[in-house]
Amino acid sequence: MEELYPRLTILLLIIVRVTAFFVTMPLFSHRAIPTTHRIGLAILLSWMMYYTLDAEPFEINGEYILLIVKEAIVGLFLGLIAYIILSAIQIGGNFIDFQMGFAMANVIDPQTGAQSPLIGQYLYTLALLLLLALNGHHLILDGIFFSYQYIPLDQVTLGFGDPLTPELIIKAFAATFVISFQLAAPVVATLFLVDIALGIVARTSPQFNIFVIGFPIKITVAFIVLIILMGVTFQVIERLFDLIFVVMRDLMITLGGG
Repeated sequence: MEELYPRLTILLLIIVRVTAFFVTMPLFSHRAIPTTHRIGLAILLSWMMYYTLDAEPFEINGEYILLIVKEAIVGLFLGLIAYIILSAIQIGGNFIDFQMGFAMANVIDPQTGAQSPLIGQYLYTLALLLLLALNGHHLILDGIFFSYQYIPLDQVTLGFGDPLTPELIIKAFAATFVISFQLAAPVVATLFLVDIALGIVARTSPQFNIFVIGFPIKITVAFIVLIILMGVTFQVIERLFDLIFVVMRDLMITLGGG
């Protein structure tokens, strides 16, 4: 028993990072997954990682408390940056909803509890299913496992003072908005042309009530474009997944001081 307690200090640090990672990481942080299941999975993965890491036991002192805080920050930060990048899908869906006239009809996002646009929530659900189909959840778990190579357990400080860290985050945000615009551009451009056509009809035939006939026309055209470009949409979402993994890797390198 005397030898067990020092080894538990290593397991506790691993559990803190993995659990914090599951709190903010897309898919694993979904509210549809019971909290007890998430905690159990985090402890199971931590126990498996414990036997793959070569670390010396820690003494419980002030430095150990700092290590616990550092592990929580690493897990939360890696999961949060992935969640922010994946939210580009909902941003693109918001653009589409605004042009379709669905901006006033929102649904409750089961993950955050906030109101979300209809098309944005639809595309976000498709993205999560595509992530599972491509075994992206395996890559996510690989990312938290290989994070110990870049940010070891015994490293107290993080590279937030490195100028590359804010530059990396800003570039990730910029790429997120670019991808969200690419996701929404075909539908938004098509609906813009529909608005022009409806404006011409309104000027040439004033007897038509454009506000009545325009709404169903825009919805129908938007759904047709979404169905036709579904394959292109999946390709854009795959690029978003690649961006998530690249940003997570570079962020681990900069935070670890590598």
